[in-house]
Amino acid sequence: MTDLRNVIIVGSGPAGFTAAIYASRANLEPLMLEGEPRPEAPDLLPGGQLMLTTEVENYPGFPEGITGPDMMDLFRKQALRFGTEVLTYDVARAELEGPVKKLWTTDGKEHHAKAVIISTGASAKWLGLESETALRNRGVSACATCDGAFFRNKVVAVVGGGDTAMEEATFLTRFASKVLVIHRREELRASKIMQDRAKHNDKIEFVWNSEVVEVLDVEAGRVTGLRLKDTRSGDTRTIECGGLFLAIGHKPNTGFLEGQLDTDELGYVTVKGGTRTNIEGVFAAGDVSDKVYRQAITAAGMGCQAAIDAERWLETQE
Repeated sequence: MTDLRNVIIVGSGPAGFTAAIYASRANLEPLMLEGEPRPEAPDLLPGGQLMLTTEVENYPGFPEGITGPDMMDLFRKQALRFGTEVLTYDVARAELEGPVKKLWTTDGKEHHAKAVIISTGASAKWLGLESETALRNRGVSACATCDGAFFRNKVVAVVGGGDTAMEEATFLTRFASKVLVIHRREELRASKIMQDRAKHNDKIEFVWNSEVVEVLDVEAGRVTGLRLKDTRSGDTRTIECGGLFLAIGHKPNTGFLEGQLDTDELGYVTVKGGTRTNIEGVFAAGDVSDKVYRQAITAAGMGCQAAIDAERWLETQE
């Protein structure tokens, strides 16, 4: 068991590091458990989803834009400058009820805190196909930034219709000869600017009213094509491509909580009065509780709120 901390921040990313900056400046001496890098799960990198983002163009203060990893490096340096201690381990389980919050990390150590801020974000969703699982990292990916360069001069497909899908498709045109955007409907959910950017890119082609029912070819050990089903007629057809990228949404990373916190129907942590959860002294910030905006700046804002909420709550406990 380590010493009793004022506050432990679980997870990194814009929410976690902003909470760390504010908590450090409030002399709370926070400990951040930022998570472990996982080669098999590139969407769970320490630093959050911005680690998979090439260009961030809408964060104030960066008129020329900045890459996601560069931005998170700046966040991290600022948190460390003010005294945040960072450990690169996952939280295996937690007991959050009571005046002392207990967290066990994957290195076998136990950590205690008066307050906890959950900022573990959300990770990519998959289609759930056996062929998709078999060919993951063999042509199937949820991270264009990580794997796009492996598909030079190939035809690739992106599944999804939101901003993430448009961003992934646009990024992949740097490498692929053609990008097929596969969407279940005839209209995109993406913002108009992202739609326009994709629709005016000569390398992007849209495949409407279609869903992937099989990734080919498992026997070959690589992606050679996709079997699609028409969502209107039910007819199936096969298209050729050398890679498949999933951009169909995210799920909050809350497995280690084992249902201790109230969540909505999608599993996002429910907050009230700012960032307070149903357990006293436990706060949530960023994409783990935000399914609406899911932006770097809103996550950072929530991280600021969580640190201030935690500071004020701790003052009431003295």
